Amino acid sequence: MNWISMILMVGGLCLFEIISSIDNAIVNAEVLSTMGQKARKWFLFWGLLFAVFVVRGLLPWMIVWAATPGLGFMGSLTATFSNDPKVIEAIELSAPILLAGGGVFLVFLFFHWLFIEPKNYGLKGERFFHSQGMWFYAVVSILLTTIVWFAMKVNPMMAFGAVVGSTAFFITHGFKQNAEQREKQLIGNSRGLSDISKILYLEVIDTTFSIDGVLGAFAFTLSVPLIILGNGLGALVLRQLTVGNIDRIKKYAYLKNGAMYSILFLGAIMLADSFGVHIPSWVSPVTTFGVVGYFFWKSKLELKKA
Repeated sequence: MNWISMILMVGGLCLFEIISSIDNAIVNAEVLSTMGQKARKWFLFWGLLFAVFVVRGLLPWMIVWAATPGLGFMGSLTATFSNDPKVIEAIELSAPILLAGGGVFLVFLFFHWLFIEPKNYGLKGERFFHSQGMWFYAVVSILLTTIVWFAMKVNPMMAFGAVVGSTAFFITHGFKQNAEQREKQLIGNSRGLSDISKILYLEVIDTTFSIDGVLGAFAFTLSVPLIILGNGLGALVLRQLTVGNIDRIKKYAYLKNGAMYSILFLGAIMLADSFGVHIPSWVSPVTTFGVVGYFFWKSKLELKKA
């Protein structure tokens, strides 16, 4: 892996973390507006350390370790920079399982947004799919059945990884729904909770929302240090947006669309890769920059019309 590839990956990871966590930043900004100045500073400093080093650092490390337990805890961190043939073989054997699970999670996430979640319609067809929300569960069930059927012919553990990915989606989706309800309570009943309670709950919400970014990161690379660096930089930029420019960011109507279509492409790349389709390492970051750039441009055009 050369330096240009590494820089491109880190840049793509940083952008993906920012764009996929905009909803989280909006929640943070709205809840922070109900808190005292001291509590805000505490959250922005210590909360950032927790978000980067614990959530976005430990989570991908533990995922790689769980997928390849034979490497050991430290070996999982340094595996992608190792020249040991045994380590390389272990990573190659576990990669399809991890990629299948992450790919299913991200594709499910996209279809849930497409069919069910409220949105600004950025492309033709989105309004139609949104009106057919009852078909979401049928679509993802058929999709999972198809993926598992073909995965079993390749590797039964890969099929199991796909099922784990779908399970992770529905579990985190439940947490997100609860987080959205609690967020409304935090804003609407700001006097009923202490600033410490709000900070702790914001950390729980941040952890829930960060799973999307962490799993999507494996479409860029299996290197845990690069994931930590890219996602960590993204989390840092997001915290700054939370403080200063979140209202400006909210004006760009189609950034969420860009995030979700990026998630679809990254999920598809992970699934294709899990089935042995060779995809160059530059495809994921370039695709992310292209998709997000298009919807950012579309958002700017919409602002000019207004």
